[in-house]
Amino acid sequence: MKKTKYAFSTSTVDCYVDANFKDLDQLVDRNKAIIITDENIFNSHKSKFKNWNVITLKPGEEYKVQATVDAVISQLIDFQADRQTTLVGVGGGVITDLTGYIASVYMRGIRFGFVPTSLLAMVDASIGGKNGIDVGEYKNMVGIIRQPSFLFYDLAFLKTLPDTEWSNGFAEIIKHACILDKNLFLLIEKNKLSGVKRNKKLLTEIVLKNIKIKIGIVQKDEFETGDRKLLNFGHTLGHALETQYELTHGQAVSLGMVFAAWMSEKYLGFKDSIRIENVLTNYGLPIRALFDVNKVFRILKMDKKRVSNKMSYILLKQMGKGCIHQFEVDSLDVEMTEFNKLNKS
Repeated sequence: MKKTKYAFSTSTVDCYVDANFKDLDQLVDRNKAIIITDENIFNSHKSKFKNWNVITLKPGEEYKVQATVDAVISQLIDFQADRQTTLVGVGGGVITDLTGYIASVYMRGIRFGFVPTSLLAMVDASIGGKNGIDVGEYKNMVGIIRQPSFLFYDLAFLKTLPDTEWSNGFAEIIKHACILDKNLFLLIEKNKLSGVKRNKKLLTEIVLKNIKIKIGIVQKDEFETGDRKLLNFGHTLGHALETQYELTHGQAVSLGMVFAAWMSEKYLGFKDSIRIENVLTNYGLPIRALFDVNKVFRILKMDKKRVSNKMSYILLKQMGKGCIHQFEVDSLDVEMTEFNKLNKS
């Protein structure tokens, strides 16, 4: 297995790309490891989990809550997990969030690593050390920033992904391209989802580019005091929509990016909104939706990026160059109302 080490402020993350799950026991002792996964992953890949200690959870964002944390900790106690135990999150973003958070609070912190199984988790959720849970309507309201010991990528898991989950992942890939990498945008612009799925070499290239983009920005700003905020492009409105409507994360972020691109046109003279919309469409993501502004704004104004009456909002100066723009919180209500009117026409 080829290993790349990435250094962070207080730890190092070992990254294995295009690995094979059967080699996981080269990283962790089966007798001292506990895998956390969900029922869908477990049932689709039962043979992979043979002879491992496994905790299986219900799938879905609605289970990314404190009650699940409490239930898992009870099972860890039953397993007699101690400070030599390693937790391994095998799954998508919900599983990696829960695993990292639980490992960080159990016995004041034990070792953990991730085997991301969805494209979204591979290019975004598993990277960067943000691990947490939702509280009511508020996404990721409680959590920590703590890096995993390893990231282990077995692209074979993607073979069982439904199309919706491929689109979810590409929402984050498109986000990275918009804010930081014009050449990546050009690469995905000249391809379509169906073609990428069939071309393992191209898929591996795209995954690698996104790993490097996100790790690079997190290394420079691990605790989100500056440029790491750029990774929130499309997420401020996106998270609010996701909690209020039956949208996947990728669908909600896609709509959030369309709004942010429109705001970028209005405030910074950005000229490529149509290109972004075309790429989102090519990868199976929505670009238009009417929503209840009052309901969504109630959630949005509690976003973690708000400080007093100011909100950091990520806009685009040009393709591949994001920036942090400050708005009065109440002005975003006005902007969303105007944007909603445009969607009606």
